[in-house]
Amino acid sequence: MDPATVQTITHSLMDISHNLRYVGAGSAISALGGVGTGIGIVFAAFIVSFARQPAMEKRLLPVTWLAFALAEAMGLFALLFAFIFMYT
Repeated sequence: MDPATVQTITHSLMDISHNLRYVGAGSAISALGGVGTGIGIVFAAFIVSFARQPAMEKRLLPVTWLAFALAEAMGLFALLFAFIFMYT
């Protein structure tokens, strides 16, 4: 194989590798849809629980905020991975 062909193949492989970074980042960002759904489910469950038993608000609210924080943390991790895929 002549050097020009090897160089062309090497450049095409580098381009594919560079473009696959964006595919990985897009896949990581797609997790944010699940995070939004999870947060919606958490607060919907809180509203239903509070509507059924308003006296339990003091026990339900901390658990709701904990579930919200955990779901939001997953979203931040997905965003972190997307940035890692794009910029490393």
